[in-house]
Amino acid sequence: MLLNGGIMKYLFDRMAKICLFLRKTIDGRMVDILLLEDDKVLSKEIRSFLLNQGFSCDQAFDGIEFLAKTHQKKYGFFLLDINVPKINGLEICKKIRRHDAFTPIIILSAYDDIDDKKEAFLRAADDYLVKPFVLDELLMRIYSLLRRQQHSDSSDTKTLIIDDLVIYPDEARVLRANEEINLTQKEFQLLLILAQAKGRTLSKQHISEEVWQNQFQTTQNTIEVYINFLRKKIDKNHPNKLIHTRPGFGYFLSADK
Repeated sequence: MLLNGGIMKYLFDRMAKICLFLRKTIDGRMVDILLLEDDKVLSKEIRSFLLNQGFSCDQAFDGIEFLAKTHQKKYGFFLLDINVPKINGLEICKKIRRHDAFTPIIILSAYDDIDDKKEAFLRAADDYLVKPFVLDELLMRIYSLLRRQQHSDSSDTKTLIIDDLVIYPDEARVLRANEEINLTQKEFQLLLILAQAKGRTLSKQHISEEVWQNQFQTTQNTIEVYINFLRKKIDKNHPNKLIHTRPGFGYFLSADK
């Protein structure tokens, strides 16, 4: 059913009000957005829109300037264009994720090819928005990620233990047999939801919704690839395998198959 203009305006107004509520982090500080966009006209348009919605938004026009600003101030949200001078947005995304696994990142790009989108998500971006886009859609995606982050931050973050596997959700750290295991953001998110399921089997559809939010139509092959990544890091050097497949149903994490 198509929505008329009045209903659409009401929904966007409601979304804006919810976004105003979600601008605060757990410790009560306002969320600051840092925008990397070398098109000064577009950058100004996005910034003005976000300011009108009640957000704080700083601008950077190249990768070096962006990184410099991240060292001067703590930001709670990043918007990254890919094709920018000095250091491109994908490399910036990769650099951010080396030390920050949780701050939301949306890629804003004119590249609409599936391979470009995959590259962004492999660098642990949270979302990908193709130019030209409607600013209200950007607002909805920001709201969606803030809502997920707030839910995640308010969830149970106690240490999870499965056999000799120890997961620290609030630190994004994983140990197996007292040895630290380095995981990418998506690998950690995948392992975490499997651990939190407490032995229940999770379908590929559920995993796609929780870890990738069905972005760029995540394929079953994508999930299988990440499960294999996890198995190599978590199970390969240990006789007791923890990651299991239930054919036709999905995956589960357990010390007992």
